[in-house]
Amino acid sequence: MRLVIDPAISTKIARMKERVRWQHPLMRKHGIDQTRLELPATEQPSQEFSFLVLGDSGTSRHAKDRPQRRIAKLLLKHAPECEFVLHTGDVVYLVGSSEQYPDNFIKPYREFLVGGDTPHKIRYDKITFKQPFLPVLGNHDYYDLPLIAGILSKALSPLRHLLRRRINLDVGWHGSHQGEGFAKAFMDYTHQLSPRQLEQHLQQHYTATSDTGRCLRYLPGTFTRLPNRYYTFRKAGIDFFALDSYTFNSTQPLPKTEEGKALRERMEKERELLDAKMRAMFAESLNLSTEHPEEAERASYLYSKMEQIEEQLADIDKQLTVRAQDTTLDTEQLDWLRDRLIASWQDPTAKGRVLYFHHPPYVTEASKWFQGQTLAVRTHLRAVLDQVQSAIGEYSKPLESLVLSGHAHCFEYLKTVETGHGDRIIPWVVCGGSGFSLRRQRKEGDVLEEYGQPVAKSHLFLGRSGHGSQKRRPYSALRVDVTYKGDDTAPTFVLRPLISERVKGAWNAYEASTIVLK
Repeated sequence: MRLVIDPAISTKIARMKERVRWQHPLMRKHGIDQTRLELPATEQPSQEFSFLVLGDSGTSRHAKDRPQRRIAKLLLKHAPECEFVLHTGDVVYLVGSSEQYPDNFIKPYREFLVGGDTPHKIRYDKITFKQPFLPVLGNHDYYDLPLIAGILSKALSPLRHLLRRRINLDVGWHGSHQGEGFAKAFMDYTHQLSPRQLEQHLQQHYTATSDTGRCLRYLPGTFTRLPNRYYTFRKAGIDFFALDSYTFNSTQPLPKTEEGKALRERMEKERELLDAKMRAMFAESLNLSTEHPEEAERASYLYSKMEQIEEQLADIDKQLTVRAQDTTLDTEQLDWLRDRLIASWQDPTAKGRVLYFHHPPYVTEASKWFQGQTLAVRTHLRAVLDQVQSAIGEYSKPLESLVLSGHAHCFEYLKTVETGHGDRIIPWVVCGGSGFSLRRQRKEGDVLEEYGQPVAKSHLFLGRSGHGSQKRRPYSALRVDVTYKGDDTAPTFVLRPLISERVKGAWNAYEASTIVLK
């Protein structure tokens, strides 16, 4: 049983361009940069600031204990001291449907929203934030339901009601419509505006100026939209780059060699085993009821495992069926990233750079570290950073101050070694444990290798651990403090992991070990 379908990369790109009127004549006429966002100026002259990070949060399936809501409450304690919130994707599970936004996003984060005291009155396409909330797209924000699943879900409502008592699959009648739910919730969705309306809209909201043209002004409490699926903004000299990694994660065809043939056979066998596990788990879930605590716990576990297997099957299918002519790559976005990074390095007022996106290039979480998508994102991002390094000639410092991602359901801090590429000695943080079921670290250890040589080492991993009554579930978010020490002109990034952990049915909130990046 397949739970979701994944639109083609070319479809994702085309649909998103339509929704923001990409390069419309009026945009060109007014010299508008559709990838630039202007945040409100800070009232304090200090260059030091803080921000929050979360990811992979958007589920409401937990009947009693809602990890997403517990993390939201942790964020609320720190929000008054922070300038903005970054979200690394998978804002809404399971398929990014507009039907799921009320329960899976609006209610959990109601205190961050204008009108949040009555969340049931907030339309998902009319969300306004009290402080900047800046997400990127995850794979679940793009997913759709198979046609037959949607038809059966709608036609068999009594069965659907019964199933919700047993296992909540977090789906409505339809999927994301190739990311439309995310676009209407967060982006400047101008697709339906007439030319006259678009002209008025641009005059009202694209009032900020930058060295790349006019751009969208973000006004908390009034107008809180994003200009595009990938974008950049600056805060106190730090350039932030938000990316859509789901359009440059295409896997390459397996080599037509004996080694490639053997790899295909192994993957086909693994696919059969995973598919059999999926069917068995779904069958077992039908005999469980969320009204009984022990059965509810088992149902929750089965749901998370099915979601994990679903992603593994999708990744295997891509590698088995991909052809050379099908490997669409979002070169437009990658070229934009290369050019903007070079410009940032050549700008003497830029003091650092932070990238954030969904798929982690480096991770030791058991189900993600070896995926074709993980390796593809690593390859394409590395190629961009190689070009940046070649252009600026900088070899003594990391090209990025910090790289944030999600997708892997854990918190992890890694650092690359001397890889011989532009991704050398960069700190990488995976923040994907903010609500959905957590995953374990791989058994192969904390050092990642390529061709037998180490390329990265994990220095902190917080995910599911232990078994039975000793099982630990440390759900997580992150606070980042950007500081300056003495006369230093380079910023120091202080990472403070925020944890809400469930052990033996009880919850405990705390901060994990602080990480200082100089």
